[in-house]
Amino acid sequence: MKALQVVSRGQVEFVEAEKPRLKPGHALVRPRMLGLCGSDIWMLDFCPEERYPCPVGTTGHEVIAEVVAMDGAHDSVKVGDLTLALTPDHRGMAEYYLAPLENLLPLPAGKSPEELLMAQQLGTVIFASKYLPNVVGKTVAVVGQGSAGLWFNVMLKRYGASKVISFDNHEHRMALSERYGADHVIHGSADDAVESLKSVNGGELADVVVEAAGRESSINLSFQLAKDNEGFLLQFGLPRPPIQVDYASMFWQRLTVKSIVHAATEKGHTSTLHALDLIGSGVLDVQPVLTHRFPFERVREAFDLQRTAADGAVKTIVDIPG
Repeated sequence: MKALQVVSRGQVEFVEAEKPRLKPGHALVRPRMLGLCGSDIWMLDFCPEERYPCPVGTTGHEVIAEVVAMDGAHDSVKVGDLTLALTPDHRGMAEYYLAPLENLLPLPAGKSPEELLMAQQLGTVIFASKYLPNVVGKTVAVVGQGSAGLWFNVMLKRYGASKVISFDNHEHRMALSERYGADHVIHGSADDAVESLKSVNGGELADVVVEAAGRESSINLSFQLAKDNEGFLLQFGLPRPPIQVDYASMFWQRLTVKSIVHAATEKGHTSTLHALDLIGSGVLDVQPVLTHRFPFERVREAFDLQRTAADGAVKTIVDIPG
């Protein structure tokens, strides 16, 4: 089969690899489309050096796939179905992938596969939100307005936050923030970003901060946005080293900090199933986030675009031909 492989930091190559062999409790699937996100860029550019070269199929983990064969029973998926195939090992950027049966989630009717593909990342946001304190009536700052940050805006309002104040450095992403629930949008690189937050929040800092970018500047800004001694910071964005953390700001603000990852380990994938329901039922319109699409042979261009957020990019999809 044809597959992509991250062979060294920042470098990918197409390789010929052996087609996976079916084994009990698994399904052989054909990835048909993949969404790119920050964790793919992390694996491409920021992994520890000893992890390169990465395995065949890296890097792709947001996958809509067709079931080719199954060894075992599944209550709601059969051969020939398109499914949301959870791929926590990031090895889905290939013509075939071997998926545990429990990682195949059925697609609800009425929405396109590319729309339902967004449920993977939305599911990680819902999973991460379970580790937040009660946000009812609270002010929450969301740093980073890629698709994950936008999904946080949506969910925080659904959970009862009185104000969601978003921060980003890209004008086209900032323009989407209010559409997805932000009450105020602030340019994250501005010298007066902290004072701008106070000016729209009655002179107060945020009760809760969600960091959804993983960059040095966004992480250190997050420390400054949370209330002294009362603030809670959810660290969601995968950190992109090297990072010089402003530990003193976090220390003197006396923050409670929680990092969160590995949503795919959730028993029963309840968060991702909830995400599929929100999109499938039309509660959440994801179309405005789907900005770019590339064929498999141009996947390197897709990574470059997702990395830089150029040309109005928010969410980039890669199609693998059947």
